[in-house]
Amino acid sequence: MKKNFLPKDDSHPIQLTSADIILRQRLENSISSYFYNACDRTIQNLLSSCRWYVTSHASILTLVIECTDQITNWRVLQKIVPMAAVLGEIVSSAKIRVYPPKKEGMPFEMRVDELSVYRDMA
Repeated sequence: MKKNFLPKDDSHPIQLTSADIILRQRLENSISSYFYNACDRTIQNLLSSCRWYVTSHASILTLVIECTDQITNWRVLQKIVPMAAVLGEIVSSAKIRVYPPKKEGMPFEMRVDELSVYRDMA
């Protein structure tokens, strides 16, 4: 049996409040803006051709990129290392998830702390 020795005020809330949700959305929007502005023009143009957003569910920041077609998906995957480098400068614990067009493959995911592995392969 595990006892909680923290005072009730110091423990995690059972349910998020509306203020928590608003603050999380503001954080995600700020990080999205900072990330986009830190990217070079090529990556910005590529992101503009996709649906993309930053989410922080499950305690990890995730850059989600949804590709409209296979060519865009391939281009995004080719730029995932530079995108991870930019994201890694903003937050050290994050991941990127790239979704191909519907019914055309599985999503690809990498953590920014895996960046050295992908740089070595490039």
